[in-house]
Amino acid sequence: MKTAAPLSRRRFVTSAVAAGAGALALRTFALPAADRALSEVSFLVITDTHLGYQDKDAAEKQWLKTAAELARAPGAFVLHLGDVVDGGREPQYARYLEGRKLIGKTVHEIPGNHDPQELFERHLRKDVNLAFEHEWLRVLLINNSRTESHDGFITPEQLAWLGAQCALAAKAEQRLLFAMHVPVHTNAAPDRGWYVKPAHGQREFYALLEKHATRTIALFHGHFHNGLRGWDDRAPVHEISFPSALYNLDRKLAAKPAPGYNLPEFRPGFTRVRIRDGVLELAYQPVGTAEPATKQLSLKPV
Repeated sequence: MKTAAPLSRRRFVTSAVAAGAGALALRTFALPAADRALSEVSFLVITDTHLGYQDKDAAEKQWLKTAAELARAPGAFVLHLGDVVDGGREPQYARYLEGRKLIGKTVHEIPGNHDPQELFERHLRKDVNLAFEHEWLRVLLINNSRTESHDGFITPEQLAWLGAQCALAAKAEQRLLFAMHVPVHTNAAPDRGWYVKPAHGQREFYALLEKHATRTIALFHGHFHNGLRGWDDRAPVHEISFPSALYNLDRKLAAKPAPGYNLPEFRPGFTRVRIRDGVLELAYQPVGTAEPATKQLSLKPV
């Protein structure tokens, strides 16, 4: 089945008002009662391209190499998890878009803390918070970053929108995937210490997530530049920070008392995601190399 048209926040609100509070109806895909086994889904994830980094063209060159490999890699669509450009350098969005043309797949971006929302809206997508469907999966993208902070922020308005989207997924018997730049998971040294603090929506988001935990596959994030870094202490939900396409740092988390996991690969790259047979497969692909670093995570049936 083809990926459905995106369901933007504006389209969602308009539909809700027109239909009445008891009839929030959007296009959905419900699995037949006799066919609960999920078909295989595969897609690609990139993040933190930072075009214009240090006012040099190295990031653009790396992006073009990455885009060419994304074009060849299998996957129905691409998620870009933020920091498209570096430091809000507006001319770099046009250069990013030129590279994106090489991919030949739909790319859904979210802003990072280096992407001022007004510039993101001007150059990439007017409706920043976005929902779209692919097969049995509903993907929810929100902007939880701010240019003045490394921390994340989830507003009451976003929580209400996410709650309504989760309800629609439950009605359609869909699984959920959340995407936002800044991790929600609490972390401290030796990690970055950047996350959605309790005062900024963390408690409320996790309360919402608990209601839909068995339906949720994962939370996808960028921001950390730590390679493939994840936490599984809220199983069955997986929380994952993905490797930067420009640079990653080895913070030696495996040798320190840091919960979760951090694969021993830190070259610039992207990630191939495949969901099949109750498993979330991650293949972190350094650009210009043949062998990926891989991680398999178990999924719980609904």
